[in-house]
Amino acid sequence: MAQDTVPLNFEDIRPLNPNEVHAAIEELLTSDEFKKAILSVKPDLDWDQFAATMRACKTKEEFKTTFGYDAVMTVAKKTTFSLTVSGRSRLPQGKPACTFISNHRDIVLDASFLNVILYDVGYGLTQIAIGDNLLIRPWIETFVRLSNCFIVKRGVSVRQMLEASNQLSAYINHTIKETHESIWIAQREGRAKDSNDRTQPSVLKMLNMAGGQDIISNLTALNIVPISISYEYDPCDYLKAQEFQLKRDNPDYQKTKHDDLLNMETGILGNKGRVHFTIGNLINDQLQQLDPAMDKNALFAAVASIIDREIYTHYRFYPCNYVAYDLLSGTRCFSSHYGPKDKKDFETYLQGQLDKIQIPNKDEAFLRHKILEMYTNPLKNFLALQG
Repeated sequence: MAQDTVPLNFEDIRPLNPNEVHAAIEELLTSDEFKKAILSVKPDLDWDQFAATMRACKTKEEFKTTFGYDAVMTVAKKTTFSLTVSGRSRLPQGKPACTFISNHRDIVLDASFLNVILYDVGYGLTQIAIGDNLLIRPWIETFVRLSNCFIVKRGVSVRQMLEASNQLSAYINHTIKETHESIWIAQREGRAKDSNDRTQPSVLKMLNMAGGQDIISNLTALNIVPISISYEYDPCDYLKAQEFQLKRDNPDYQKTKHDDLLNMETGILGNKGRVHFTIGNLINDQLQQLDPAMDKNALFAAVASIIDREIYTHYRFYPCNYVAYDLLSGTRCFSSHYGPKDKKDFETYLQGQLDKIQIPNKDEAFLRHKILEMYTNPLKNFLALQG
């Protein structure tokens, strides 16, 4: 059972406390931006009835299981062909608090979809790590903290980053060990825009900081369970490709807050086709096989490889992945995995995404290559694992 509050040293990163729920709901209901965001997803919504339903939520759990669950499933029904899960039998027996680590495709929906999936299979809702760079409107910060998210500080100085990492590690360890709530965190800072998923050792170093024991014991205590996320289509693929060219042409290019908001909106509202989550194996047994006397950096790299193997092994592939591989490599290696219609449909989709890009000196060949890489890299990583 979760405690009512968390220690004050987590004050600026924690989710809302129970006594803050009422005020947060009222704040959201008076926000025109929040209302506009909700109506973009549910244009036929009776706002007064919706507001009454929100006000009836007295706890974060009620908010998440009524409003939050309904909102995510509404998005899933409107923007996916299917939302499925496999690997439920791999969830640890007894439902201990776990650290779910996944590859990262969508800013908002990766964790949101995972939460409704875990709720449906009876495992319970997780706390979610979210970067403060995405809290670009006051209502967004209120909403995510009401939704049981905790904040990851980005873009701070080197000295502040060490302090922030220590604080974040302490909070995650506190949440897993003391309040016994599971958490979700991405395997890296930000999305892998080319879908070449790699667990950053820096994430594991952060998790280890506040453990109080040796590295293997610290990570074992967090019950790390990798999750493999597979989207048939990524609505933001053209935005990611566009960013690649803008950075190529101007190494100093930086995304704006408007760009982040556009990525969030596009990811939520755009077509994703089939979406599949595969729950991997709890890695504790694999951690115990590692040599604790290894060099620390080598040890963190080894743990990252364990997580990557779990993610690569459990990808779900669609015809577009195989078509993209053959288009990118100029071969027909995977022609048995798709038909002429699959190829034509993906090429039509690809051109449609390219047509959305409107930037100076548009390099369509480069942009096309980048989008094809996004759909090919998961398959390449899977194949490399198979030898």
